[in-house]
Amino acid sequence: MDAPEGNALVSAYASDAERDAEVSVRPKRLADFIAQHRVRDQLDLLLRGAMGRGTPPDHILLSGPPGLGKTTLANIVAAELGVGIRVTSGPAIERSGDLAAIVTSLAEGDVLFIDEIHRIAKPAEELLYSAMEDFRVDVVVGKGPGATAIPLDVEPFTLVGATTRSGLLTGPMRDRFGFVAHLDFYSAEDLRTLLHRSARILGVPITEDGAVEIAGRSRGTPRIANRLLRRVRDFAEVRADGVVSLETARAALQVYDVDEIGLDRLDRAVLTALVDSFRGGPVGLSTLAVAVGEQPDTVEEVCEPFLVRAGLLARTPRGRVATEAAWHHLGRTPPNGTFGTGAGPVPDLFSAEP
Repeated sequence: MDAPEGNALVSAYASDAERDAEVSVRPKRLADFIAQHRVRDQLDLLLRGAMGRGTPPDHILLSGPPGLGKTTLANIVAAELGVGIRVTSGPAIERSGDLAAIVTSLAEGDVLFIDEIHRIAKPAEELLYSAMEDFRVDVVVGKGPGATAIPLDVEPFTLVGATTRSGLLTGPMRDRFGFVAHLDFYSAEDLRTLLHRSARILGVPITEDGAVEIAGRSRGTPRIANRLLRRVRDFAEVRADGVVSLETARAALQVYDVDEIGLDRLDRAVLTALVDSFRGGPVGLSTLAVAVGEQPDTVEEVCEPFLVRAGLLARTPRGRVATEAAWHHLGRTPPNGTFGTGAGPVPDLFSAEP
C-alpha cells in the first residue's frame, strides 16, 4: 500500500521510490530473514515438503501491519522454490479479465503475489476462487443472452496474498489459503541485528550503540529502521565523520524530529492537542485532525496505531483520549481522574468510532 498523504519519516507505509531503495537490503533467502521465527520455521516446512513432493505448495496468506516483510517473504518463497514471481496488487485488479490475463500467463509452479488482496474487486475475487482450487478460469465472451463462458486451464501455481486488514477478507477467500501467517512487530534486538546487516550492505560504518539507538526509535518495524538508517547515514557523512555512532544517531534523529521512543512531529502534535487543547479528551477524530492540520485518515492510519500500541492514546466510544503515559511523555502532570491514571496498557475494548 502506498504511503498516505502527509506520510511521516516513521510511517510504516512506503512510496514506490522507497520500495526501489528497499530492494538492495531485502534478504533473498529464508535463512537470511531476521525475526518472525515461528512464521519462518512454518514456511520452511511448507516449502521443503512441497519441493520433496514435486508439487507447488499450498496458497499462502500473510497478514500484519505494513513494513514487516510480507513482500520480502513472497519473493523469498519464489526464490526458495526456484520459480518465477508475478507481482500485482488488489486495487490494480479492477475486472475479472485483468486477473484472467495474469493467471493464464503463469508458468507451472510460478508464484503470484497479490498485495493488499482484501481490496481486490468482487468479480475478480470470484474468478480467483476457481483458479486457486481447480486451476481453471471461465472467461465470458460476449454480452447478454449470447454470452459464452470459455473455460481456460491454468498451470498449477502458488498464490501468496498479503493484507494489512485480514478482517476485510471474505470467508470463502480466507478458506482457500492452505497456510495463513500473521507477522508481528520486531523486538529491539531483532532490529539491531537487521540494522547491522543493512549497514554492511549499504557500506555504512555503524557502532553497536548507534544500532541500538536507531532500533529503539523504529517502532518495531524494519522498514522504519532502514529508513532511519539512511537518514542517519546522510547526517553522518555530511556533518560527522561518516560513522553511525550513538552521538551521531541522536543528533541526526533530533534534526529529523524523531524522539527517543519513535514519535515524530505529527505524533507529538496529536498528543499535545489532546492534552493542551482538550484536557486529555475525549475528542472526535475529525476534530483532532483539524486541530493538528491533517486529514483524518492520516491521523488514523499513520499516527494512531503506534500511539495506541505504546499506551499513549486510547480510542473510546466518545472519542480519543490521552493516557497518563502521554501526559508524562510530554512533561505534563496529569490532572486527577485522567483516563488511564494508575492503569496498565489500555485493553482493546474501545474500537468503536465516536
